[in-house]
Amino acid sequence: MPFTPFHLGPALVIGIILIYYLDFPTLLVASVILDIEPFFVLIFNLNYPLHGFFHTFLGGTIVIIPLSLIMYKVSPILNPIKAFFKIEQKFSFVRVLAASIIGIYTHLLLDAPLYSDMQPFFPLKFNPLLNTSDLVSNIIYNFCGYCFLAAIVLYFMYLVMKYKKKNKEKKL
Repeated sequence: MPFTPFHLGPALVIGIILIYYLDFPTLLVASVILDIEPFFVLIFNLNYPLHGFFHTFLGGTIVIIPLSLIMYKVSPILNPIKAFFKIEQKFSFVRVLAASIIGIYTHLLLDAPLYSDMQPFFPLKFNPLLNTSDLVSNIIYNFCGYCFLAAIVLYFMYLVMKYKKKNKEKKL
């Protein structure tokens, strides 16, 4: 899924379900950041696989630490955006790191069945998760799309629960 929003659907669902445990902005960024690689390959017409080194578990793991450090540092800048969406979270490096890990590995697991140029277990030169069936592709793309819709429902449920909790506290 080169630089598509499809990865955001599952990330949004995971992020809302685990909103009290994972840093939400980090999860969203981690779920799409690996697609910088195919973007550069296409833009600069590189003689390199679209889903190269950073679309491996080794390459993805290398991205996790710098991504976590950067997201930890820029988090205060993102607070107004989180406040606008009524997302209140306790903040810690562990939550940022966990969100980075989940976002990166979810991205890799969603892409691995789809792309023959991926070698997710590099240095092994094969992709045991590859399934070129149109059915599998359709299932993954539909799953990502439906996750986006489910995330909208879950987000509104989150807002309602938060509103009810706030009103309950006012009555006490």
